[in-house]
Amino acid sequence: MSGWVQLKGVDLHYGSVRALDSVDLRIGSGERVAIIGANGSGKSTLLRVLHGLLRPTAGAVLRDGALRQAMVFQRPFALRMSSLSNVALALWLRGTRWRAAKEQARAALGRVGLSSVALRNARTLSGGQLQRLALARAWSLQPHVLLLDEPTASLDPHAKREVESLMEGFAAAGTTLVFASHNLGQVKRLATRVVYMEQGRVLADLPVHAFFHGPLGDTSREAELFVKGELG
Repeated sequence: MSGWVQLKGVDLHYGSVRALDSVDLRIGSGERVAIIGANGSGKSTLLRVLHGLLRPTAGAVLRDGALRQAMVFQRPFALRMSSLSNVALALWLRGTRWRAAKEQARAALGRVGLSSVALRNARTLSGGQLQRLALARAWSLQPHVLLLDEPTASLDPHAKREVESLMEGFAAAGTTLVFASHNLGQVKRLATRVVYMEQGRVLADLPVHAFFHGPLGDTSREAELFVKGELG
């Protein structure tokens, strides 16, 4: 897979609140980028700007013209229909004929281990199953870049391992991963690069080993404190 996305001098305001502040960031093909920081630091906003769900107040968002992206939210939404139809609908809305969409949806559910609940009302799934359903829906669109907002935040340890395994599998197949997380162990396991945010600003952007084993320097003192558990 290919594709890249870049932010240049991006600001985003919610009224008087500056959610993003002069953000410069480039995500290249095949990367696994973790976005970390305290609550309110701008992680979710950054993901939504990267995806195109939010338009910046200032600055530019540049993308490879052929780029396909999909996003999985912290609390995935499911319509009151079967798991199969929830995935097939995303494909149908993209222009796939319904019969073909259902076939592709079955394959996607199989990819995440949900074939047995394909015909079950998606609203009855457990939290871990619902997160895997969201991953199946996103993966079925064959994105170059998969954006994930706290993908395992509310899951039990077993469900977390299942979702992390799926993320690793998608990355191994060439999908670029960009995910927000408070779980530093997860970041170490899955990321190749760490972006640390504070008050809408990117204060550190380093390979994962360099980020956790420093030194980060004076400009990233907040990041060092965060890693030590003194912030966030």
